Amino acid sequence: MLRSSPIANGDGLLCPKRATSATVRQASARTCLRSKLQPEARKPELSVPICALRLSITLPLALLTCSFVFAQTAPQITTPKEALGFNLGDDYHVANYTQLDSYWHKLATESDRMKLVDIGPTAENRRQYMAIITSPANLKNLDHYKEISQKLAHAEGLSDDEAHALAREGKAVVWIDGGLHASETVGSQQEIEEVYQMVSRTDPETLRFLDDTILLCVLANPDGQELVANWYMREPDPLKRSLSNLPRLFQHYIGHDNNRDFYMSNMPESTNMNRQLFIEWFPQIVYNHHQTGPAGAVIFMPPFRDPFNYNFDPLMPLDVEAVGTAMHQRLVADGKGGSAQRSGANYSTWWNGGLRTICYFHNMIGLLTEIIGNPTPMQIPLVAEKQLPSGDWPLPVAPQTWHYRQSIDYEMSNNRAVLDYASRNRETLLYDLFVMGKHSIQNGSEDHWTITPDRIEALRAAGAKPASSNAEMPAGLSVGGLRAPTLKPELYQSVLHDPKFRDPRGYIIPSDQADFPTATKFINALLKTGITVLRASEPFAINGKHYSAGSFVVKTAQAFRPHVMDMFEPQNHPNDFLYPGGPPVPPYDSAGWTLALQMGVQFDRVLDGFTGPFVKVDGLLGPPPATVSSVSRPAGFLIDHRMNDSFVVVNRLLKAGCAVYWLAKPPAVEGRDFGSGAIWIPASAAARPILENAAKQLGVAAYALAKAPAGAAVKLKPIRVGLYDQYGGLMTSGWIRWLFEQYEFPFELVYPQMLDSGDLRARFDVLVFSDGAFRRGPIERGPESAPGPPKPEEIPAEFRPWLGHITEEKTIPQIQKFLAAGGSVVSIGSSTAMAELLGIPLENHLTEMGKDGKPHPLPRDKYYVPGSLLKVRIDNSNPLAYGMPEEADVFFDNSPVFNLLPEAALKHTQPVAWFASAKPLESGWAWGQQYLNGGVAVAEASVGEGKFFALGSEVTFRGQPHGTFKLLFNGLYYGSAKAATLP
Repeated sequence: MLRSSPIANGDGLLCPKRATSATVRQASARTCLRSKLQPEARKPELSVPICALRLSITLPLALLTCSFVFAQTAPQITTPKEALGFNLGDDYHVANYTQLDSYWHKLATESDRMKLVDIGPTAENRRQYMAIITSPANLKNLDHYKEISQKLAHAEGLSDDEAHALAREGKAVVWIDGGLHASETVGSQQEIEEVYQMVSRTDPETLRFLDDTILLCVLANPDGQELVANWYMREPDPLKRSLSNLPRLFQHYIGHDNNRDFYMSNMPESTNMNRQLFIEWFPQIVYNHHQTGPAGAVIFMPPFRDPFNYNFDPLMPLDVEAVGTAMHQRLVADGKGGSAQRSGANYSTWWNGGLRTICYFHNMIGLLTEIIGNPTPMQIPLVAEKQLPSGDWPLPVAPQTWHYRQSIDYEMSNNRAVLDYASRNRETLLYDLFVMGKHSIQNGSEDHWTITPDRIEALRAAGAKPASSNAEMPAGLSVGGLRAPTLKPELYQSVLHDPKFRDPRGYIIPSDQADFPTATKFINALLKTGITVLRASEPFAINGKHYSAGSFVVKTAQAFRPHVMDMFEPQNHPNDFLYPGGPPVPPYDSAGWTLALQMGVQFDRVLDGFTGPFVKVDGLLGPPPATVSSVSRPAGFLIDHRMNDSFVVVNRLLKAGCAVYWLAKPPAVEGRDFGSGAIWIPASAAARPILENAAKQLGVAAYALAKAPAGAAVKLKPIRVGLYDQYGGLMTSGWIRWLFEQYEFPFELVYPQMLDSGDLRARFDVLVFSDGAFRRGPIERGPESAPGPPKPEEIPAEFRPWLGHITEEKTIPQIQKFLAAGGSVVSIGSSTAMAELLGIPLENHLTEMGKDGKPHPLPRDKYYVPGSLLKVRIDNSNPLAYGMPEEADVFFDNSPVFNLLPEAALKHTQPVAWFASAKPLESGWAWGQQYLNGGVAVAEASVGEGKFFALGSEVTFRGQPHGTFKLLFNGLYYGSAKAATLP
C-alpha cells in the first residue's frame, strides 16, 4: 500500500504530496488540479470529512487503495484560533504583532521543538524575535550545529575531508521570514501558521524535516505588522475593512525601503537580521516572502531572469534554480496552479542590498516569492497569454474569487518544498556552503580575473575580425547559435587575463584621510554583514606607500569575497535591451551602488599579496577618539568641515548659544589642510566642553588658535527646519528624517495644508523637499481601480491635517513668498521642478531638437541611467559645497540635469556641481552618458531675500551616500547665514 503525507490545498482537500508511484502522483495531481482550478470561490473552512468524501468520489480507482495519514495536533499545543480568536487566513482577519508575540511565547512554553530568541530592538523599540524550530534532540545540541554551520561558512582551515565530515554531521539551516513589507500581509500570517504547523504536526514528513533541518522563523518588521493589522481591523464591519490608505510608512522611517538596507544596516531590524544571517547562523537557504504576484497568476518564484551578478560563485544561480524548481514542482504536484518564473517578473540576482539578494554574496541561497492575497477576498483576472502553458508559466490558473487562506496554503506548500529540499539535500547544501567559501578564499589568494561586460567589449574590440567562420557547420545554423564567430585563442590571456585588470588581493583604508569617522562607519557596515576586517597596530608600508597605525585592511581571501568585491569595486551592468535597438530593460533595483564610493571613502587597491602588522577587528567600532589642542588663552577653535560629524558639533554649539562661522580661507594650523569652509568657534565657557565631548565621542578634533583668523566668513544662526511629508509617508522624506536625527538637526515635519496656509517665514528658516515630494504635471493616480487619497471623514481626526499634496496653484505661490521674505528651500531630485515655476533660470539639459523645432526629452533608446554612481566636478569655494572635494561620486537615478539660461548671472544663479566628462559613469549603467557632459547637477539661486538650492542628484539616497550629505547639510545653514568679516 502506498503512503504519502497530506498537504492541505486551498479548500481543505488533502492531496498526497509525494507518492513512490509516478502513476499515482500524476493522478493525484490531476484530481487536485481539477478541484483547484474551478472558478468558484473556495471555502477554506470546509471540514476534513467533507473533503475526504469528495476525494473518495472524484479520485481515480487506482487511488482508492491509498491510505492518507492525517497530521495529528498534539493536545498541549494551542491552535491559532484558540490564541487569536480566528484561523489564520480567515477572510477579513489579520493578526498583529502583539498577538504574534504572545502566541509565540505561549508555543515556546508548550513545545519541545521550539526555542524563542530575542534578536534585538525595532525602530519603535519593540522586541524582534526569532523562533528556532527543530527536533528536541537537535535543540539540545543547538550550539554544536550552529558551530558546524559557522565553520563551513567561513571555510578556513578545513580540508575537503573535514568539510565532508562536518556536512554529514550537521543539520541544514533554513531561514523563513515574513512581513518585511508589512502591507503584504500574507507574509506575516503565513509565518505564524508555519511556526504552528512545525511545532504541532506529527506526520512523517514533518518529523523528517525536524530531524534534518533547523528552521529559523523571523517576523521581519514587527512595527509594520502592528500598524497594518490594527489599521485593517479598526473597522468593526468586516466588509468595510481595507489595507489601503495607511496614514504613515510601515517602517518607522523608510517604509518599503526596509528591503533596501541590508548591506548598509542603517535600521535596527536590518542589523538584527544581518547578525543572525552572517555572524550567528549562516543558513544555507534564506526564503523571503513577499507580495504580489503577476496579473493573471498566483505567485512568482525563482528561478530569476538574468543578469546575475558576476561577483558571486557560479554555484549560486544553479542552487537557486534547483530550489526554485523544487518549489514549482511541489505546487504543480499539489494541483496549485498559477506559478511563474524568470520572465514572469523583473526580479533578478544582479542587485545587492535586499534581504534575499545580499545572501548570494555570502554563498547562501536566497529565495523570493511574490504571491497574491488579501484578507478581503479578491479576483484573479483572466489574462489571455497566461492561459497558455510555457516553461515560465507551467500550470495556468483559472480566473476566480481568491480567498486569503488559499494564499496561506500556497505558502505552506512552498515552505515545505524548501524544507523538503533542505532535508533531502542536507549534506550537499552544507558542503556547497564550504565549497563556495573555499573558492572565494582561493580566488583572493592568487591572481584572479573577474570577467565583466566591459572586458567582453574589450575582447570583441581586440578581435574585430573573427579567426574562423566555422563554414563547415551543418546547414540551417546561423551566426549567434552554434555558428557564432570565434576569436583568436590567445586573446583569452592577453585581454581577459591582462595583468593590469586582475582583481585586488585587498584594500587599505588610510587612517589619515580627512573624514576617518565616516570611513569607520563604512567599516561597521562591513562588520555588520560578517566581513573580516583587519586594523594596523603600527605604521606599515605597501608598494612604497606608507600608512599610519589604525588604518583598516580588508583582504579578499575570505569566504564572503563576493560581498567585499561588491562593496569596493564598481558594478558594470550589461547593456540590457528588450531587443537590438529597442528600449532598455529596467533593472530590478539599482544598477550600481559601490558603497565605498557612495560614502566618499578613500582606499587603495592592492593587486599583489601583502602582509603587515594587522590585527582582526572584533565587534563594531566607534571613531578613534580625537583631541582638543591647547594653547594659552585660545581665541577659539577650528574644526574640519570635511568631516560629516562636524555638523553634529555645529548643531550642539548653536543649541548652546555659541557663535559659529564658516571661513572662506582658513589659516594653516600645524601644517594641516582644513579644506574649504573650515569651521571657526570663538572661545567661550559653553563651547569648550562641547568640543571636548565631541572629540571623544565623535572623533572630531578641534584645533585651538591663539589669534582669531581674519577675512571673509559667514556666520551661522540656529535654524528652524521644515521637512516636507504627506499622508501615507514619503520614503525619501523618511530617510532624511532619520538623517536629521542622526546628525542632531532640529526639524519639524510640514504637510501640504500647512504650506498652503501661508506665513511660512514666521515658522521656518528653511524648507526641505525630497525627491518625490513634487513633480510637474498632473498627479499620477495609477489605474482607475487604484484607490485615491482618503476622504477626511474616512480616517481618524489625528491624520486629517496630513492630507493634500503640493499644487502649482496654491502651494508654489506660498513658497515664492517664503523665499522673497528670506527663507531658503532645499529641493532634491524631482522636487527641483519647482525652480521653473519660481522663475529660476534653469532648464532641462537632457533634450534634443524635434522635427517641430522644439526641444523634447531624450527618448529611452538614446539615454537611460537607472540608479548608478556618476562623477561630477564641484565648486567647493561655494558655501553650498564647503567641505566637499573637487570631484565626487553622486547617486543618480535618471535624475534632473540642468542648463543655466542666458539670464542666469543676472538672476544670481550659478552651478555648484556639473558633469565635466562624456564618460561620467563610475558604477552601474549609463546608456547615452555622453549627453550628460556639460549639464549641471547642483545649482543655487537667489530669489528675493532667500536662496533656492536645486540638488538634482539624490544626495541622501537610502542613507548611503555619505560623500554627498554635506550638500544637503550645508544648504540648511547657508540660506540664513550672514556674511561677516573677521575679526
